[in-house]
Amino acid sequence: MSIPVKSTCKHCRREGVSLCGRENCAFKKRGYPPGVHGPKNIKRKPRLSSYGLQLREKQKAKRLYNIQEKQFRRYFEMANRSQANTAERLVQLLETRLDNTVHRLGIAKTRRQARQMVSHGFIQINGKTVDIPSYQVSIGEVITIKPNKQGSVLIKNLTERLAKVETPKWLHLDASTITGKVTGKPEGEDLRQVFDPTLTVEFYSR
Repeated sequence: MSIPVKSTCKHCRREGVSLCGRENCAFKKRGYPPGVHGPKNIKRKPRLSSYGLQLREKQKAKRLYNIQEKQFRRYFEMANRSQANTAERLVQLLETRLDNTVHRLGIAKTRRQARQMVSHGFIQINGKTVDIPSYQVSIGEVITIKPNKQGSVLIKNLTERLAKVETPKWLHLDASTITGKVTGKPEGEDLRQVFDPTLTVEFYSR
């Protein structure tokens, strides 16, 4: 599986919203598109066609979850085949990726860090190591840190930080033992994102 290009905040500035999840995101300081003409476009945003709007929302979603085009299209096809609302199902599939779940639990500060932790074998599900970031978590599964990774720098002071984390309704976190559990599916407010999934579905349905 191919690896997304190393993160910069150019994507955040291009899409007009912080996607990287970092506290020092460059978009917060320079809220205009990258490039020499960026500062000129702060007040005057270009008018986009219907296709342009759909493309931008699709790009936001891809960049938010660090997914490349081929894999992202597969998620759309899976959502489109389901009996549920395609836009809602698409967000559910993205949210229940293992790397995103680790991020939502607060174990990783960003999705990119979560992806790294999963790939490097930090994460266990029901006591078994899973190193596939795209693994789809299911209701009832328990997520923990692998015992021999407990001394890692990434885990240092994690318990204190987790005590302040607010998890979504479909997840339960025991901060004292760094244990997360999938208690349901993302629904309602948990499906609200910085991108419009309906426009994303319309892009692929053309």
